[in-house]
Amino acid sequence: MARACIPFGAAAAALLIGAVLLIALGANPFSGYAGLLQGAFGGKDAIARTLVRSIPLILVAAGISVSFRASVINIGGEGQIVMGALLCTAIALGMPTAMPRIIALPIVLAGGFVGGGMFGAIPGALKARFNVNEILSTIMLNIVAVQFMNYLLRGPMIDPAQDGALSNIPQTERLPHNTDLPVLLGGTRLHAGLLVALLAAVCAWFLLGKTTLGYRLRAVGFNRDAARYAGIPVERNIIA
Repeated sequence: MARACIPFGAAAAALLIGAVLLIALGANPFSGYAGLLQGAFGGKDAIARTLVRSIPLILVAAGISVSFRASVINIGGEGQIVMGALLCTAIALGMPTAMPRIIALPIVLAGGFVGGGMFGAIPGALKARFNVNEILSTIMLNIVAVQFMNYLLRGPMIDPAQDGALSNIPQTERLPHNTDLPVLLGGTRLHAGLLVALLAAVCAWFLLGKTTLGYRLRAVGFNRDAARYAGIPVERNIIA
């Protein structure tokens, strides 16, 4: 029961600190938080926008929870989701437009999972093989991923219509329509990525609590020496 209350206590503490800062700036915290709630939940469009913005956060949280249970402090979620998005985009751009969506979409999503996972394996391998601090390596790899994305969007992956033109927002060409996620709520941008994110969270829970791999990851997180003595390949699980 106490553990379940921790997130609510943390949120209450954050709101209290925010209120103190608003008062210090001469603003009314009640008006500020009312505006915050109105912008996030004040109508169908606001709720849809909030849910859309929550999708990458849910995906990152699901992945990071697995790392944390193995006592690997992975704070490279930004870089990993960027690299997943880049591979996902590259696959989508090369996808035949005549391919049915029911085939094309899972392939594109799988590419995103593989891209993020492979990039996340780099700091895992560095920690497992050379005991490199994963906090430092994931922070630096976040920067690498963002700069690599900037290079691709201003170079090899830029929209041909933008090539040579001055633009503050470089982008790829429009992805094929057969790789679009279905819209869940008409008239909004809320798409089926929300269902994918929720499924990822359920899969992370199942992996950690109901599988042999999850047991090994948790064992490594609790006590690496004991896990190694029990025959669990610690380095392999850190990379995983």
